[in-house]
Amino acid sequence: MSIQSGADESTGYLPRLFIVVSTWATQLVRPPSQAHRTEAVRRLTRNTLITAVIAALSIVALMVWFDAREIALMPPRGTASLWPFRILTSFGKDSCVLLLAAALLLAVALVAPATHEPARRRLLAIGLRLQFVLFAVSVPLVAGELLKWIAGRGRPFVGGAANAFNFVPFAGTEAHASFPSAHSITAFALAFAVAAAWPRLRGLMIAYALMIAFTRLVLLAHHPSDVLAGATIGVIGAMCVRYWFAVRGLGFSIGSGGIISPVAGGALKGVAAGPPAP
Repeated sequence: MSIQSGADESTGYLPRLFIVVSTWATQLVRPPSQAHRTEAVRRLTRNTLITAVIAALSIVALMVWFDAREIALMPPRGTASLWPFRILTSFGKDSCVLLLAAALLLAVALVAPATHEPARRRLLAIGLRLQFVLFAVSVPLVAGELLKWIAGRGRPFVGGAANAFNFVPFAGTEAHASFPSAHSITAFALAFAVAAAWPRLRGLMIAYALMIAFTRLVLLAHHPSDVLAGATIGVIGAMCVRYWFAVRGLGFSIGSGGIISPVAGGALKGVAAGPPAP
């Protein structure tokens, strides 16, 4: 029985909560069902390769010709007047963003079973989008943390000089965790995910991501190439998660040519609402 049907109002809160949580979990691993998924994966592969190649060439160019010059122009680390940037940069901290998304998702999960239609349907649609945002940020962050450990790039002026090639692979220390920027991964993945789910917020989210990236440079937390690498990983990772959701009909639809679009009006089409009514 669907938790959205009128017949389920006599069901207790806990059974309805279990249906919401179990359905949210199982729908993520169900077999793909969208008709244009082959076109979508081709489009994703092409866009990913193009983005990765352009970013890789740009990162190398920044390392060779620009990174050391840029950090030399920034104010010394710890400058008192930089306090506004220290506040702003906290909005791109991965733990803060993930905890906020998880808390909102938990709130929806707890409230939705206690509400009636049509409020329940709207809450479940929001919950589905929050799931997407949570995974769109988490997945590229995992890849970024692995790359940080492998690269072991020193943060600006670690070692005392503006050395863009201060690499100590597998160092595993905070001082050698510059490449890529986790704040940039978080900010650009979040910007892509929110803009994908709520297209009207695209401009605001682009401004947010650029602001976070700028604070990392001003605070001498990263080189420009670190920020670009983080932005690239964040966007590509979020694109892959959007594809995963889209081929299962979760909040997104796939049109002709493999173009992925958010489902209009937050319609769930039975998703995240529990099993269909008998």
